[in-house]
Amino acid sequence: MPGLLLGDAFPNFEADTTIGKLKLYDFLGDSWGILFSHPRDYTPVCTTELGQAAELSPEFTKRNVKMIALSIDSLEEHYSWSKDILAYNNDETVSEIPFPIIADDRRELAVELGMLDPEEKDQSGMPLTARCVSMTQKSPCHWTQASQGKPR
Repeated sequence: MPGLLLGDAFPNFEADTTIGKLKLYDFLGDSWGILFSHPRDYTPVCTTELGQAAELSPEFTKRNVKMIALSIDSLEEHYSWSKDILAYNNDETVSEIPFPIIADDRRELAVELGMLDPEEKDQSGMPLTARCVSMTQKSPCHWTQASQGKPR
């Protein structure tokens, strides 16, 4: 079974994100982390989901939880899509999404973490990322708990 299982050590990956290159453990520090994936940028459901995540971000911050999103689209698409997400939230006081979005256009991290849905494919036949959530904590050991759903 590909991907992470409950109790597996969460990999200390390095990725390009909307806030620059990120190394997971350095980004987390002593915080908990929530990594969530979505199938594609610009889809209505994904836009509303990330809009709600952005709106709830202060609640996670209060609880010492850092959020990270992952998509199989490029950084350029993420930057442009972020404007749509902020417009959806109708909050002109915020100029950027309050958490990084990982660009995984080669799907390498999605494969490593087991976040691809083998049944849902894009126009070229490549699998889309499923809606997945992984939680991790940096303390003596890193662990994960994951739940997975299908993209719609």
